[in-house]
Amino acid sequence: MKISQKGLYALQAITTLARRHDQGAIKIREIAAESDLPEKFLELILLELKNARIVDSVRGARGGYKLRRDPAEIPLSDIIRLMDGPLAPMGDAEQLRSLIAKDSDHRALYEVFLAVRDAAAKILENTSVADIAGGGKAKKGKVGAAMVKKRANGE
Repeated sequence: MKISQKGLYALQAITTLARRHDQGAIKIREIAAESDLPEKFLELILLELKNARIVDSVRGARGGYKLRRDPAEIPLSDIIRLMDGPLAPMGDAEQLRSLIAKDSDHRALYEVFLAVRDAAAKILENTSVADIAGGGKAKKGKVGAAMVKKRANGE
């Protein structure tokens, strides 16, 4: 799994929106400034997130973007899959399972790739935007290596 610059920007923008979730719609200019992201690229990312029904846009003088759901209900895996595709190091989980079944000479290698994918997926599916949003200025959430270890163990 490789997270692209676009995927990273999307995660940063979503984190900013989560930190300001109780403030309503946030202007693109503010999100870009707070997250240190290029405004034009951010517009395209937010449009994609809107089309995926992760964020809503609000028109007018008090308009901008806001999360559609509570940050605790949005797993990081949703954002990464939307921006960058499957979490597997090559192809997707089904493709890896197919290779394991068909290619006995390299089965062990594909099993390792599937295990890597499964571990990453477990962490990203069990870590919400709310978990990471508190790690910035507010210092509210569980972040860092301890959180990743807990997520990997399913805690």
